[in-house]
Amino acid sequence: MEEILTLKELLLKGDIPGSLAIVEELEEMGRKDIIKTIRSYAIVLLIHLIKRQLEKRTTRSWDVSIRNSIREIQRENKRRKSGGYYLDYQELIETLEEAYLNAIDQASLEVLEGIYQAKELEKLANKEEILNQAMDLIKNE
Repeated sequence: MEEILTLKELLLKGDIPGSLAIVEELEEMGRKDIIKTIRSYAIVLLIHLIKRQLEKRTTRSWDVSIRNSIREIQRENKRRKSGGYYLDYQELIETLEEAYLNAIDQASLEVLEGIYQAKELEKLANKEEILNQAMDLIKNE
């Protein structure tokens, strides 16, 4: 909110360069929020893909959660007015990779009723396969 008041003040003074700097800052703050939201949904998606892989099964609940996570990632990533995406393909992969360890931590509490520590689970899971599967789902849903 402080940034908007500063922007208004700069515009009233006619300080276009200062105003543009604030606009860029606001734009970056918005982008960070979107990335944070995408990362949160990516964690949920990855948790269920990890559980699927290691338990060699799925449930309707996991399937619904996966579909919901995919739709939310796609929705958040889509630029409404200008078209295009906030995160390109490579940035989306990086975001999934960043979310992976959090997903492993959470999945360690759930896979096979929590019998594995996160480090053990990390060794058992095929990270590359899970990340590729997540990207394929996000691209193709």
